[in-house]
Amino acid sequence: MGKVNLLSYAATTLSIGGEVKTSVRTSIDLSVLYNPWNFQDNKKMKHVLIQPEGRYWFCETFHGGFVGVHLHYGKYNVGGIGFTDYMKEHRFDGWLVGGGVSYGYHWILSGRLALEATIGIGYTYLDYGVYPCEKCAEKIKDKSTSFFGPSRLGVSLIYTIK
Repeated sequence: MGKVNLLSYAATTLSIGGEVKTSVRTSIDLSVLYNPWNFQDNKKMKHVLIQPEGRYWFCETFHGGFVGVHLHYGKYNVGGIGFTDYMKEHRFDGWLVGGGVSYGYHWILSGRLALEATIGIGYTYLDYGVYPCEKCAEKIKDKSTSFFGPSRLGVSLIYTIK
């Protein structure tokens, strides 16, 4: 089955995913998110994120609720946006890796269409360079950080390929 995460499109990020049944109650999901855009005033949220997930379904595959274990890897170049003045005045260019657990629910809308909601929590390690938020700027410093928190969020429209 193919899927797109509608929440990522609301954040100007392209998404595509697929999921295959591996048994009566298990499946493997793979999602890819990509944002290539530059916005006005050199603002950017460029990134690519790959997120595989193994899922265990409570009833049967692609019906009702499930729990999952996911990994994620990504590269990013984000600048001029954020919740603090520091984030708005700097650009961050780096990579991330991590994993977590998730819960989701799958609703069948018709023979081939479905809707799925997913939320996950986990650990993420980020390694990045910090730059002033201007074109062709020199790197200020290298930095790394990690956090435990939201690691997956989606409302996906699904098309079943038969």
